[in-house]
This record gives sequence, C-alpha cells and structure tokens, in this order.
Amino acid sequence: METAATALTFRDATEADVDELVVLIESAYRGDDSRAGWTTEADILEGQRTDPEGVLAVIKSPDGRLVTVERDGRIVACCQLEHQGENAYFGMFAVSPLLQGAGLGKLIIAEAERLAREDWGVKEMQMTVISVRDDLIAWYERRGYRRTGRMTPFPYGDERFGIPQRDDLTFELLVKELA
Repeated sequence: METAATALTFRDATEADVDELVVLIESAYRGDDSRAGWTTEADILEGQRTDPEGVLAVIKSPDGRLVTVERDGRIVACCQLEHQGENAYFGMFAVSPLLQGAGLGKLIIAEAERLAREDWGVKEMQMTVISVRDDLIAWYERRGYRRTGRMTPFPYGDERFGIPQRDDLTFELLVKELA
C-alpha cells in the first residue's frame, strides 16, 4: 500500500526545474486545474500565481532555497525557505492538486521545519497567508502555527500576484516556534 511518504525525494531546485515548478504552482492555486485540490485560490484570485522570473529569483536567492519534492522522477510539490536571521520564512508551498489530502503536505512542512532548524539554527518559522483563507489557516494551526493578527496589504494593482476577485484581501503573518 502506498503512503504519502512513498519514494519521496527532497532536493534543492535548479534552473532546469523552473518551467515544471511554474506549472506545478499554478496548478495548485489558479484556474480550473486547482479545483481538484483544496488549496485553490481560484475564487479569490485570477491570473498568475507566479512566473518563471519569480521562481528563478527564489532558486538563486543567496539567503534561501526552493525545495522540490519528487516522486517517480516527477516534481509533485515544492516550498520556499528563506533564512531571515533567527527566523525562516516558508512560502511558495505547492502540492499537486491530484495528490492533496493524502498527507503529503504534512510531511513536506515537517521536513522544511527540520531543514530550517538544522541548517540555519532558526528559532521560528514564519509565513504569510491570505487572511480570508480560513481552511488553509486552520490546516497550518493544526501543524502548530499561530495567527499573529499582524496584517500586511495585498498588492492590489500588481498582476504578478494575481487579479483579486474581492476587495478585502490582506496577508496575515503565521508563526511557529521551532526551538
């Protein structure tokens, strides 16, 4: 019987992965394909979630890494880790919509936390989540993250982040102690 952890390989993304990663990230968040999973933002944002330049910038960042997760030679998930002093930032988290709900996300976030703690010695993992994403925030809370109430504005008018379908979008900072 296959489990979520069956034959997963974690590695840092390379420039050669950019196109495959853009397709994965877009499929997890935007458009009709994203509706196969539960992390879709299709009802609140249209347009792109990322682009090749954005993914490449994360890969090349001297203070971070884009971790890919492979199964059977295919990238099925990814996440960004950025070293920020005593903290790490977790972002660009995407799991193939067809594999969502099987426990893969739990394994990936646990591995990301382990990497940040062991490689950088950070004390806290931070992330921002669109504040109206109650189901997603609840999922992170079950993983030990807590809401801070610290909000930052959504970048309305910058289509690199998508085209908002509502006018009440903000980002909330979630944190988890790792020490």
